[in-house]
Amino acid sequence: MGRSDPRPSLRRLFVLGVVVALFGGGGVAPGLAYPTVPVGLDSGFLHDLAAPVLAPGGTGTITLTVGNPLAGTISAVVASIGLYAFNAYPGNATGGLPTDSPTLTYQGRTGATATLDVGDLASGGAATFDIAVAAPTDCPSGAFAVRTSVDFTSNGTAYRLASRGFFSDALWAQATAGPNRTSVLNLTVLGVSGVVPETGVLVRANPYPSVLYVVLAAALVLAAAGGYYAWRRGPSSSSGARSPDPPSQADSAFGKSRTRDGDWRSS
Repeated sequence: MGRSDPRPSLRRLFVLGVVVALFGGGGVAPGLAYPTVPVGLDSGFLHDLAAPVLAPGGTGTITLTVGNPLAGTISAVVASIGLYAFNAYPGNATGGLPTDSPTLTYQGRTGATATLDVGDLASGGAATFDIAVAAPTDCPSGAFAVRTSVDFTSNGTAYRLASRGFFSDALWAQATAGPNRTSVLNLTVLGVSGVVPETGVLVRANPYPSVLYVVLAAALVLAAAGGYYAWRRGPSSSSGARSPDPPSQADSAFGKSRTRDGDWRSS
């Protein structure tokens, strides 16, 4: 449920992992001519977006904050958050949502999308929301893209901000193509007042099997026994002589490479 005075989210696994490079969205029809918000203020309407990493059958929480960076009060504020695409792992096959996708639950309603009725927000005001997300036991492994939007009214005029996932690849390419291959963002082409962030829910099997916990427990026992043994030995020689250091070997690191730019690999 919504609550005032947002705090920085502790779950930032994917907040900055915006899925622009992975997913093309369904469309917001161009030409709907919403007025634009001042440059640089669009990030204040939706921020602190965080999504969990889930195992099949697991549950977690998506958090986000809806705010008002404008000088006056905004009314009838409604935000939405929804799953819209899937990038399989392994395989990196991007497409629509599979049958056994995670679901969002907010105020007793469960589905692929949650609607957040914020109401009115005074200048500088904000509300933070928690949306439950659950992965079925047979949920496939991969990244589930999550898009967001914010609608409100100011001085009798309707505004709409939407994330990348609401626009087709072709429309986004048209809106971001500047002269001489420069990159711009043409909100008029997109037909929105601004762009807000999006994120993704990563589903994967438990990367820490039970045998690893057994090994860790055994290591702790051995470390404790070693410390006790060293303590029982008493003080070392006053002459400063000591036994030679045991041989050591650096652990080898195994890196992971991506097959192509834009791949979303779990690690």
